[in-house]
Amino acid sequence: MLNQFSRTELVFGKYAMNILEKSRVAVFGIGGVGGYTVEALARSGVGSLDLIDNDKVCLTNINRQIVATRKTIGKYKVDVAEERIHDINPECIVRTYKTFYMPDTKDQFDFTQYDYIVDAIDTVTGKLELVMNAKASGTPIICSMGAGNKVNATAFEVADIFETSVCPLARVMRYECRRRGIKKLKVVYSKEKPIRPVEDMAISCRQHCICPPGTARKCTERRDIPGSTAFVPSVAGLIIAGEVIKDLTGFDRGDR
Repeated sequence: MLNQFSRTELVFGKYAMNILEKSRVAVFGIGGVGGYTVEALARSGVGSLDLIDNDKVCLTNINRQIVATRKTIGKYKVDVAEERIHDINPECIVRTYKTFYMPDTKDQFDFTQYDYIVDAIDTVTGKLELVMNAKASGTPIICSMGAGNKVNATAFEVADIFETSVCPLARVMRYECRRRGIKKLKVVYSKEKPIRPVEDMAISCRQHCICPPGTARKCTERRDIPGSTAFVPSVAGLIIAGEVIKDLTGFDRGDR
């Protein structure tokens, strides 16, 4: 029967679409990268999505985040994403968590319930906690490395963390993974050297914070406020979604 996923089925086949419909994927971080990952997973027919992020949409998110428009400013990103998902696929099961994933919030999640985990958060502590818990539960995970301060959307690669280079975040993750005995970790990263953001206090969040009331983690509390574009984080997010779909369905192995 013709449906919203028929064109995808022409590529992957009915068997793969059934797998996707029965799959549950958790996406941690619904920002510039994770928002596009969620969008692509929903449009690919994934039947159950867990969305984890405690941020609200800010005016400065509009340049790069698919959940961000003038109408969604001040709304929780997970709520906006849930509405978009149900507009795409009303039958998709969506669970939202207005939570910032860290060691003190990890007990809210049972990773054995997930078929795949996407790490699209921006703190090393949170990323490492995700990786360790994913490995302990035997759940596949893919991690996004740095996408800020970059302009070459064609530079992204899928690799094991220990095969990465150049990316400052990947360098830290390699070191920390080695310390924790993690032997492998699938990541999406870019070899492009980050540019240095323009120092202009007239457009600095540190001088002119406009975070919506009730925002849990304001930009002013972060060590660095990176620049970003519409076309770099989105590409990273779509690459991640593609890897999740291929891994879940086994399409790269010729299963159809």
